[in-house]
Amino acid sequence: MRNLSFHLIAFLAVLNTNCGMAQSKNKKSTDVQEVSNKNNYPMQLTDAQWKERLTPAQYYILRQQGTEPAGSGKYNHFYKKGTYYSAATLQPVFSSETKFDSGTGWPSFYAPISPDAIRLVKDNSLGIERIEVVDSKSGSHLGHVFDDGPAPTGKRYCLDSDALIFVPEGGKAPVSSKQ
Repeated sequence: MRNLSFHLIAFLAVLNTNCGMAQSKNKKSTDVQEVSNKNNYPMQLTDAQWKERLTPAQYYILRQQGTEPAGSGKYNHFYKKGTYYSAATLQPVFSSETKFDSGTGWPSFYAPISPDAIRLVKDNSLGIERIEVVDSKSGSHLGHVFDDGPAPTGKRYCLDSDALIFVPEGGKAPVSSKQ
């Protein structure tokens, strides 16, 4: 019985490692793609080129769909005004104006900077249905979106700090992924 309890706790911990909460079953996100085809994005790099362009932590999150431990990301409790860029493509993806403290341990936003900055992709990788957030230029993993966010959207875009580059209000767009 003790062994079964241990495995149940371990399984629940794994589910909890990706932005804290599973996708709500009674609400459905719109504009979700069924399958992420990495060839449907304008920015195409080889694996070697991605490894050269990104830090090891960025590569793990963006290209291997990894996640950083809850509470460990540099943008979790970070509230300066500015713009968050995809570390993969250097395109703006979220604004500080939509950032909020979700209490999950990851930077959270209630809306992207523009609808075409990201794509939403169905993700069944942990045996549960979630909605992955990827940047629209390369399909690189930024995090997941959930239907438990604040008004006006009701969405919580739960992202990994290592997938993002922050530029303060009035600053210049990044020219390198390795900031």
